Amino acid sequence: MQAIDEVYDDKTALAMGLRRNDVVVSLHCGSRGLGHQIGTDALKKLAGAARRFQLPIRDRELSSAPITSPEGKDYFGAMSAGINCALANRQIITHLIREIFEEIYPEGRLKMLYDVSHNTCKVETHVINGKKKRVYVHRKGATRAFGPGRPDLPLEYRHVGQPVLIGGTMGTFSYILAGTEEGMGVAFGSACHGAGRAMSRTQAKKQWHGRDIVRSLETQGIIVRGHSYSGIAEEAPGSYKDVSEVVEASHQAGLARKVVRVRPLACVKG
Repeated sequence: MQAIDEVYDDKTALAMGLRRNDVVVSLHCGSRGLGHQIGTDALKKLAGAARRFQLPIRDRELSSAPITSPEGKDYFGAMSAGINCALANRQIITHLIREIFEEIYPEGRLKMLYDVSHNTCKVETHVINGKKKRVYVHRKGATRAFGPGRPDLPLEYRHVGQPVLIGGTMGTFSYILAGTEEGMGVAFGSACHGAGRAMSRTQAKKQWHGRDIVRSLETQGIIVRGHSYSGIAEEAPGSYKDVSEVVEASHQAGLARKVVRVRPLACVKG
């Protein structure tokens, strides 16, 4: 749960229904272990396919096969199932969050801003060398950031660009940006989806203790609840890069433009 404390683009913020001091709820949940298992299983099959098709692979993690091959079709179908699982997860959790808010604030209503997946592959139409082509766009460590005018976008956002959700940590700012036309040309409508880790989860647990993090954030007015102190330590704010610098880099590069900044009020770690 976060509060909007800075508005950079009044017109776009208005189109998204965002105002200073509004409270927003960010939900980050994927397919849990399903996506990881799909990738693990597919790598074994794709490694064999790469040898069969004589594809030079320098890294096992980059094993591949033609999309029209049996292995390619199987992987894309399984990955799509993982995306559907993640979408269903978020729909269920969103419903439960709405029930809680309605119980506390009977007159309140949580309206969906945007639901978008990252770390996926999507079939999209892009202009390449002056011609429109249907291509498979892989976004790892990235999210979609379509610019204005794309028919894929809801009518409310089509004139300003897609909402781009860039999460910080439970103790730092997060941001909402908008996709740009420039980003469509240089990155197939893509931007980062978060600050990115500065150290591994194992390193974070060695450096911080969850109980201390909870107490420290409480002094800043931020309430944190988690399933374990170990899980909270893994997500220590200091274990991530500076999200404000990352967002500024995306903004200056034209991949997405800043719309609003939000500060954390409460965080529940699943």
